[in-house]
Amino acid sequence: MPDMSRVPKLLYLDLSSNKLNGSIPPDRLSENITTIDLSNNRLTGEIPINFAGLPRLQRLLIANNSLSGSVPSSIWQNRTLNKMENFTVELQNNELSNITGSTDLPPNVTVWLQGNPLCSNVNLVQFCGSKSEDESKTQSPTNNTLLCSCPPPFEDSPTSDGCACAAPLLVGYRLKSPGFSDFLPYISDFEGYLTSGINLVLHQLHIDSFEWEEGPRLKMYLKLFPENNLFNDSEVQRLVNLFESWEIPDRPIFGPYELLNLTLVDVYKDAIPTPQSSSLSKGALAGIVLGAIAGAVTLSAVVFVLLLRRHVRNTSAISRKRRASKAFLKIDGVKSFTYGELATATNNFNSSTLAGQGGYGKVYKGILVDGSVVAIKRAQEGSLQGEKEFLTEIELLSRLHHRNLVSLVGYCDEECEQMLIYEFMSNGTLRDNLSAKAKGPLNFAMRLRIALGSAKGILYLHTDANPPIFHRDIKASNILLDSKYTAKVADFGLSRLAPVADIEGTVPNYVSTVVMGTPGYLDPEYFLTHKLTDKSDVYSLGVVFLELLTGMQPISHGKNIVREVNVAYQSGMIFSIIDEQMGSYPSESVVKFFNLALKCCQEETDARPSMVEVVRELESICSMMPEADAITADHMFTDVEKVVRPSPPSSSSTVKHPYVSLDVSGSNLVSEVIPVIKPR
Repeated sequence: MPDMSRVPKLLYLDLSSNKLNGSIPPDRLSENITTIDLSNNRLTGEIPINFAGLPRLQRLLIANNSLSGSVPSSIWQNRTLNKMENFTVELQNNELSNITGSTDLPPNVTVWLQGNPLCSNVNLVQFCGSKSEDESKTQSPTNNTLLCSCPPPFEDSPTSDGCACAAPLLVGYRLKSPGFSDFLPYISDFEGYLTSGINLVLHQLHIDSFEWEEGPRLKMYLKLFPENNLFNDSEVQRLVNLFESWEIPDRPIFGPYELLNLTLVDVYKDAIPTPQSSSLSKGALAGIVLGAIAGAVTLSAVVFVLLLRRHVRNTSAISRKRRASKAFLKIDGVKSFTYGELATATNNFNSSTLAGQGGYGKVYKGILVDGSVVAIKRAQEGSLQGEKEFLTEIELLSRLHHRNLVSLVGYCDEECEQMLIYEFMSNGTLRDNLSAKAKGPLNFAMRLRIALGSAKGILYLHTDANPPIFHRDIKASNILLDSKYTAKVADFGLSRLAPVADIEGTVPNYVSTVVMGTPGYLDPEYFLTHKLTDKSDVYSLGVVFLELLTGMQPISHGKNIVREVNVAYQSGMIFSIIDEQMGSYPSESVVKFFNLALKCCQEETDARPSMVEVVRELESICSMMPEADAITADHMFTDVEKVVRPSPPSSSSTVKHPYVSLDVSGSNLVSEVIPVIKPR
């Protein structure tokens, strides 16, 4: 069995049904651990005494093994449990012979020892069970149940040790992006987090039920109980305002939440003030309402007819005016296409030419009259902009020229359509190439080259674009691969201009903006502060690096890739999560790549490297690659690609590695800009 004592932040350990053998390591586990499941293995030896010193442990499951010796009762004795917490120990079907220490079970503690020799030697019903006792529990209610018969909407309150009836508030609540896939180990933490956020005592919260939804999202129904039998009106108002105003602070492990509903039972119906009712009779009110509705309908019909006539008269004039205004607009290097030209290129936007779909709209593969293949992004209704804004964005995109950015070919803005035309990337997205549907696996050298190309493209946006740009939505599906697997960053739909100098010449290092992006790639500080920086793009690119190394998705089944890789890295098991499709790789290079990726994904902005440092480190890793691996990746790229690369300084003593472009150092940055259009 592996030694997990070197994982200091371990919360949940499940090694069940793995055919593990040998003894359980005696080393002390993390004090934060809540669940240990070693059941259904072949473990031998004795139960380590160190299980007794785990204050947050809620479930110890080691059933169906071959453990022998004594069961130390210190595992469950002297534990501090509140009324809502439970501690379960399952040791069934082992070779355990006796219990050392007290055999008294504290409240809320359950220990199962059936199938062990000690159950045949000693009559320990509370540990080994009794059929007659189980039957009596299911056949007859206890006296406490009979005494606690509360009239609706009152319920037996968990705030009292005895029987007490109280009226709860009912809350429908959903965690939109929790950082776990099993809620049970986190229930106690969640209860503490929520009650502290709404200023209630822990036992006033009861989780009535919960279920996982697609996303994954966690929906639950909560009951908030008063200390006595009823909340007073001011307390009801306070709790309602807290939930409805989203003022409960988020915790990273639980993520953002949303309120589904908040039900006030009859006894609280007057707690929330409502507008005073009119003294008019019901008949008078009904007459006024009906008259107002009839008048509104008539007026709306008249206005609609007038507007429709005006629209019909002016449509052709407006269309002529738009065409005339665009006749004088010329953007260097970008062509204006007509709707008809693009309809012809896509066979009237036939579904067979549909290449993908994103937040902006559908993407079609088109063949222009000159035979060139392009990708046509057709804006859906919610993505349409004003004409001025659309043309301003095109002018901005037209200035971006770099071998690692997808090139804008042209645009269309007519017939109530807005379309962007880009060069077509025949090998699709990086995400597609890391999935099971990929044409063929990417080896380590190719992945490293893709990482370097992506970093260079983003570095150009940050430093050489005029004005500089923060991408804001870097992800594997926004990194495209051409026919030679050259990485090109795409989709600037969410990009923001970097900050510029104010009147005093001071340049802030962030832009304040509404949080936008893709879950799993979002910079945590940007999410919390709404301050977008160049380091926000560094964080997102770090997540892409982790995808390249592991093949995992950023969020899958409640697991976050950054957290999973950090745990594996800290436990010395980093090689166990590497994507098997990557084939062989030099271990030193992989470790350095992991180090860089995790630095990029630091929670604190200042702890992350700049994009210049990212490019420099990737080039350093590339220079370490064996020559054979370099050739493996390089054979997929033609000499056409190398023409774009600036020539190195002529020196007979300088030999450049095939992976290494010109060094990035300080202000003498070579960004591999194609000098086609001067920035304006």
